[in-house]
Amino acid sequence: MAETETAPTTVEINDAIFCQHFKEVCSDCGYDGREENDAFFGFDFIDREGIEAPAAIVNKDGNYQCKKHALTGKSIILFGFGTLSQCNQCYGWKKQITRLRTQAKKAGKK
Repeated sequence: MAETETAPTTVEINDAIFCQHFKEVCSDCGYDGREENDAFFGFDFIDREGIEAPAAIVNKDGNYQCKKHALTGKSIILFGFGTLSQCNQCYGWKKQITRLRTQAKKAGKK
């Protein structure tokens, strides 16, 4: 009987894809989501360090919520009550990816 390779389980937090271990690049499950995340945020892929999602829980609505600030990865409009803001500090992936891309480019110039 031939062994079949299964794809790692993924989670989506604020439009970025991670493995079940909350890593963009994971040696435990062999997942690498950098190319997909770069493309989603409008970048061409370059070899850079992976991002990791901070500690999170799943709230009763099924959304990931950072433990540090207790905010979700999406803005939720609460009619008559305002907006529950997303946690840009923890889930600001485009900014984090941009920083890692800059570091990778600088390292390549050395």
